[in-house]
Amino acid sequence: MLPSVLIVDDEKHSREGLRQALEEDYDVSIAANADEAFNLLEAQPFDVVLTDLRMPGKSGLKVIDKALALPHRPAVIMMTAYGSVDTAVEAMKRGAVDFLTKPVNIEQLEVLLQRALKTKTLEIEVKQLHERLDEKFSFDGLVGHSAPLCDLVDKVRLVAPSRATILIEGESGTGKELIAQALHQAGPRARGPFVAVHCAALSENLLESELFGHERGAFTGASERRVGRFESADGGTLFLDEIGEITASTQVKLLRFLETRSIERVGGSKPISLDVRLVAATNRHLERMVGEGKFREDLFFRLNVVRLTMPPLRDRPDDIPLLLAHYLIFFAKENGVAPPRLEPGALRTLCAYRWPGNIRELRNFCENAVVMHRGANLSEYDLDPRYRAEWQGYAGQGSAAPALALTAKAPLLALPGPSGPSLSVEENEKRLLREALIKARGNRTQAAHLMGISRRTLHRKLAVWPELDTLD
Repeated sequence: MLPSVLIVDDEKHSREGLRQALEEDYDVSIAANADEAFNLLEAQPFDVVLTDLRMPGKSGLKVIDKALALPHRPAVIMMTAYGSVDTAVEAMKRGAVDFLTKPVNIEQLEVLLQRALKTKTLEIEVKQLHERLDEKFSFDGLVGHSAPLCDLVDKVRLVAPSRATILIEGESGTGKELIAQALHQAGPRARGPFVAVHCAALSENLLESELFGHERGAFTGASERRVGRFESADGGTLFLDEIGEITASTQVKLLRFLETRSIERVGGSKPISLDVRLVAATNRHLERMVGEGKFREDLFFRLNVVRLTMPPLRDRPDDIPLLLAHYLIFFAKENGVAPPRLEPGALRTLCAYRWPGNIRELRNFCENAVVMHRGANLSEYDLDPRYRAEWQGYAGQGSAAPALALTAKAPLLALPGPSGPSLSVEENEKRLLREALIKARGNRTQAAHLMGISRRTLHRKLAVWPELDTLD
């Protein structure tokens, strides 16, 4: 399909000449004035608008305003016989990508058209990238519906629009960086940079240079000035993972930034003011470290403006089936294969496992299952013995099994139906809920306990199947 160009010019000879020159390589439409251009712009999308400035009635500046107010924004090039610096500046302020004087040089115009099309393509790619980022790191993209996760999401929604410093606590592998990215994407800095630094991976000298940058000659090997992560994150968010690992000297510099909102490069003396939101994360107990003299108390208070706690996976048992389904499908698509089907015993065993590595460990399990397992079904006997050992201990205590329900969008489980054939995921989940309510004589709290889910999750399911709420 040829790129589409709208030519707006009140001089017939000029617009017809331009059409003839371009129509071999472009799908060209013409308009004799701004009103005709408005009608064409509303009727169909254009890639580029080439408009004269001075015309009877509305000027070309109005055409620019109209074109750039459309959902499908074309690139706009202004042309006029009355070229001046002021006119060019005004056109560019309105959003024009370039400026031409008449009579138009066709070779120059073709160069500008190609440049405008590249600019438009880049804008579309950036927009699509932001949309994908918004989807990937949005709250809707978080897998699970357990009470601890829902409570966390509620807090994140509340604090995301603010400028407050955030401290995220949680065990390794719980997804602290994912929450930091969601905070960034949900707030007013979403179009700014998100810069992550893993503090434990760098030595003291490297970390200070990485964070604050350095001047030329600041230390041996500093042959040129370097901009640090703080400056790179200006206008956006800086995420410091494993903040409990930074040394005393780095703690002092970090405290200074939080107090003054400025930094100094290593080897420099000039303060650099920055607009950066700081999000820190740790798997260590910072308050205990303060008591042991390993972490500055004043820095802890500066970081601890808003504290978010990531729940470990063992506290989210009703999210485990959803996470397993999500990552099995994800890695299956990534590897171009069908996801293995979890048999009831396998799912029951995996739900009982405590996942000390949390979601990171679960992801690794799913990738391994997709890559290494042969066959359509994955039974409990296909699992590593460590998973089965934990389920045997769990079952030996006589405790209720965790929830076995999966969403209808992830049909990886089917329990045997009363007559033998497999039930659908939705039917299976509904049957489990019905049996739990009957056994609990309609007591919602007891039914939720029997299913291994939260009361809040039970309420959501009863909203989908209100007929079950009458069981006793």
